[in-house]
Amino acid sequence: MRIVAVDDDALQLELFKRAIESMGHTCRTHLTGSALLKDLRRETFDLLIVDWQLPDTTGPEVVRWVRENFDAKLPILFVTSRKAEQDIIEGLDSGADDFMTKPVRVGEMMARISALLRRAYPAAKSGPLEFGPYRFLPDARTLEVKGQLVELKNREYDLALFLFQNMGRLLSRDHLREAIWGQSADVISRSLDTHISRLRTQLDLRPGNGYVISAVYGLGYRFEMVTPPASTEGGAAADAAPAQPASP
Repeated sequence: MRIVAVDDDALQLELFKRAIESMGHTCRTHLTGSALLKDLRRETFDLLIVDWQLPDTTGPEVVRWVRENFDAKLPILFVTSRKAEQDIIEGLDSGADDFMTKPVRVGEMMARISALLRRAYPAAKSGPLEFGPYRFLPDARTLEVKGQLVELKNREYDLALFLFQNMGRLLSRDHLREAIWGQSADVISRSLDTHISRLRTQLDLRPGNGYVISAVYGLGYRFEMVTPPASTEGGAAADAAPAQPASP
């Protein structure tokens, strides 16, 4: 998972980064609210950690801005020295999902992060995942479209499943590269574009089948359901909604 944190204390950010990376996630850090918001305009993340008092703004203001302008479902954790009940209420009312006070107990913070990620991105089940005419069989790593097996290479299958499980989310290019090729992968942008193009063709992703991949200039891609696919035996069109959020 990709996590971003903002705090005016560089040592605190280093503590966050070490703990988060030990959990197997990536972590980007910022010392100011403006630097964080600049990053959020060009990248996408799976969880945000916010301090209360920043040099150029406040944590609640950052959270409200994120909720109004970005992913409304993005998990947000306040980590702050403020302990008053009214501060906790204000932090949660601004849009945060959880609140913990400093000094940070690393084990507790890691547990809270894991809980927020589990809640926002439940682990995919091993059984079939159906999205309209598309049926993923994770155990066999195969995909059927309208009952017909589609031959996909490993990365193509991973990318297709990741897009379906993140339906409606804007995903930056770096986010997609890290999720599919690994955190340290040096994958050129053209390679990602080629994989996206191949999936459009191989899976016949078009409005008639209910799904499209849209390029968002300067950011990345968004996979969307544009019209409900026709009902099939054993499932209604409502089954086209994403059955399981992502768990990279």
